[in-house]
Amino acid sequence: MTENPFSPMPEANFKMNSVLLAGQNYRIGGGSDRYLVELGKALEGCGLEVIPFVAAQEENLPSPWSDYFPQGARFESPSLSDAFNFIYSKSSRQSLEKLLSVKKVNVAHLNIYYGKLTASILDPLRRRGIPIVQTLHEYKLICPVYTLVSGGQICERCSAGSYWNCVARRCNRGSLARSMLSTVESYVSSHSGAIALVDHFIAVSEFSRGKHIERGVPASKITAIPNFVTLEGVEPEAAVGDYVLYFGRVERVKGVFTLLEAAALMPTVEFLIAGSGNALDELKAEAARRQVENIRFLGHLSGADLETAIRGALCTVLPAEWYEPFGLTILESFARGRCVVGSRIGGIPEIIVHGENGLLFSPGDAAELVEHLSFLVRNPKVAAQMGRAGRLHAERKFSWRAYFEKLKEVYRHVGVSL
Repeated sequence: MTENPFSPMPEANFKMNSVLLAGQNYRIGGGSDRYLVELGKALEGCGLEVIPFVAAQEENLPSPWSDYFPQGARFESPSLSDAFNFIYSKSSRQSLEKLLSVKKVNVAHLNIYYGKLTASILDPLRRRGIPIVQTLHEYKLICPVYTLVSGGQICERCSAGSYWNCVARRCNRGSLARSMLSTVESYVSSHSGAIALVDHFIAVSEFSRGKHIERGVPASKITAIPNFVTLEGVEPEAAVGDYVLYFGRVERVKGVFTLLEAAALMPTVEFLIAGSGNALDELKAEAARRQVENIRFLGHLSGADLETAIRGALCTVLPAEWYEPFGLTILESFARGRCVVGSRIGGIPEIIVHGENGLLFSPGDAAELVEHLSFLVRNPKVAAQMGRAGRLHAERKFSWRAYFEKLKEVYRHVGVSL
């Protein structure tokens, strides 16, 4: 791992000394991966021992605990055994039991653990009396396909555990087989204690918290704590560039086809898309079919390459068309002095203050998106001013210190002495 950018916080005075961080990946891919890695660095900066527990993959960051990482289900070209492992992974349960037999853990902090680790890891933690906290990065507890989207539209039919709707509507990529698998997994996960055995949940926005409470998660078991962004060692860029940047997962629910429509309507402005995902090939094909020549696909970027892309932008954009729980890319943009144009949905309006640090538009409304982007193109000084405001907003509300104070309260709530 790289040098820890988080300064120690002696006042933390933890009496506990080890946190198990569970998730699918131990690398920076999407926003939830970044959260897990950055949270680990931050907790280590407080003097805690962080023990990652994720699926074994070549792309994982190095860890002294990697020998305990189980083999997760393969999502590409899955076999029949992968289907069973997706529902309930005995390998994950056995690997975690081995780890816990040699290492005392004070608290388990789960992230997106299903799919590769599965709910099989809950029972070994519970039997040892280890408090369990989970950060909810999407809507898996209430939707088998995690997004509350079906057929390209917002869908909330699976309330109160009515997961069978996923099969009826073929919510998983229009496939009956995939939808059946997702539905069975949701029922098994629920039966295995996905809600009952977790002591407390962290929602990444008030919007997400409200949706989970509406769908049956007890209000007393869930606290909203917005994500944090690394600010230490990150200087904001004063001068803005001249292109529009989208970075993150390339999925339909992220509104990337609306972004393509906006690019087609603004042929003199360059649009860059940095990321990979299920919709990437389709998006490229549509751009070629429509001869949209001012859009450039950069592939997945990280580290210095992503840093350069953000700093060189006029603004970044998050055109989500699902209930985006938070939008970590917004904070990453703010940290570098870039304003953000985002859709008015989910948790996004809890971060972007319209007209102050960015602009909001109606989801799927390419014309309104073009209106906002055109304004920033004509007024780069305003874009720079909004970017500076975004940085100040991140410093006030989304720093590690602000996050840490709320996280301590959650840990105390589940009985972890500080």
